[in-house]
Amino acid sequence: MDQDRKRRLKLNSITSLINQLLTLVCGFILPKLILQFYGSSVNGLVTSITQFLNVITFLDLGVGTVVTSSLYKPLAINDDDEISRIFVSAKRFFRKIAVIFLIYIVILFFVYPTYISQKFSFWYVSTLIVAISVTLFSQYFFGIVYQLLLNADQRTYIVMAISSVTLLVNTIACSVLMVNGASIQVVKIVTSIIFLTRPIILSVYVSKHYNINKKIKLRGEPIKQKWNGFAQHIAYVVLNNTDTIVLSVFSTLENVSIYGVYNLVVNGVKTVFNSLTAGVTALFGNMLAKDEKELLDKVFEDFEWLIHTATTLIFTICGLLIVSFVAIYTKDVNDANYIVPTFACVITLANGVYCLRFPYNMMVLAAGHYKETQTSSFIEMGINTVISVAVVIRFGLVGVAVGTFCAMFYRTCYLAWYLSKKIINRNIKHFIKHCLVDVGSVIIMAVVGSLFVKPCDSFGIWIANACVVSVVCFVIVVVINLIFYKEKTISEYNKIVRRWKR
Repeated sequence: MDQDRKRRLKLNSITSLINQLLTLVCGFILPKLILQFYGSSVNGLVTSITQFLNVITFLDLGVGTVVTSSLYKPLAINDDDEISRIFVSAKRFFRKIAVIFLIYIVILFFVYPTYISQKFSFWYVSTLIVAISVTLFSQYFFGIVYQLLLNADQRTYIVMAISSVTLLVNTIACSVLMVNGASIQVVKIVTSIIFLTRPIILSVYVSKHYNINKKIKLRGEPIKQKWNGFAQHIAYVVLNNTDTIVLSVFSTLENVSIYGVYNLVVNGVKTVFNSLTAGVTALFGNMLAKDEKELLDKVFEDFEWLIHTATTLIFTICGLLIVSFVAIYTKDVNDANYIVPTFACVITLANGVYCLRFPYNMMVLAAGHYKETQTSSFIEMGINTVISVAVVIRFGLVGVAVGTFCAMFYRTCYLAWYLSKKIINRNIKHFIKHCLVDVGSVIIMAVVGSLFVKPCDSFGIWIANACVVSVVCFVIVVVINLIFYKEKTISEYNKIVRRWKR
């Protein structure tokens, strides 16, 4: 790789990691304060409303991914006219989506308070819907095209830096408001105002650094397969929100709150993990656009090994420690039982399987194969929905987690198979070997690591115990990879040593 691509990849990874760590920390602070000052029912209500609204927030990951992949080639060859055409087309499309979003909010405003919540008044719930929807609208619609352009140009670090600052300001402001007795509606409105600054800053930056002709005339449709990307992301959003929606309809708000707390942990781990891969899809797209096949194969092979190794390590540690963490996190909350070990294990496993798909999904996105993989995304959504609805009444939280696991397992295997057959043409045995090593690693770490998990009654003790468990699991992973992937393990070690010496 040339030095400029290495520099951007490094900046993207560092700023994204910082942003996700902030997101993780702030993501724990605000729900904790909501639980403390408003109770589990309000926390469950906020989680439920947010998830219902997330069904329509496919603006940056549906057509957004198609827009990003469409920009790789014109950015690689500095074609300002084509970049402008894609930019203008994307902006027109998102305006249409915004109208759909507003209609959906109006429907939710009248329907949700009547059929979902029995504990709160109609106006209490409906005003909260408006407050939260403004936050999501400002976050996902205004400035989305500017963000996609920067991501495609491997300048994600600009987006992450702005996001980190607004996130920190929002957490401080909301904490002060809650401590001083503000209503939850006021808290969410303040969040909306703060997040509105993001797109303003992004638009100023893009205007100064890119030659975008916003009045350019379109000849044909410059964004290919955008409706296929749109359809795939509908499936993705429904998959991500099925559990909470099913629990909201067939279970209780307390269960929604419990699910939200555990999901806060595993999703936090997933997003931090995802931050380490920031910019990789754009890197793959750039290599594909320049037809650098040999370099692409080598980079992908190393990335695949790194993802499998890191995923098994991080999510096994998470599975071993998540229940004790939640116990401390919710020790002052007495209106629901947050200690659910079986659910914790299954939901952690499901998210770990999801992260294993990163290298395969990133390559599919970089290659722009949306139409070809569309059916599998709907099958994944269907698996999760059918299983969750079928077993939620009898098994509750565990039932919806099993549905999520089955769906994610299917899609991960499919993407690995598709990549091997349609994009880089390699034997599927590489994926199977990785999976067998993953399973063996998880079993050994779970058995040995559980011997070191101790009861904890404070975060200080929990952190100390987490360090011990992490070291034990890390040693096990290194030994296993020295047996099955000796060259890659030694190569990665040498890279770390060279960086440390520099």
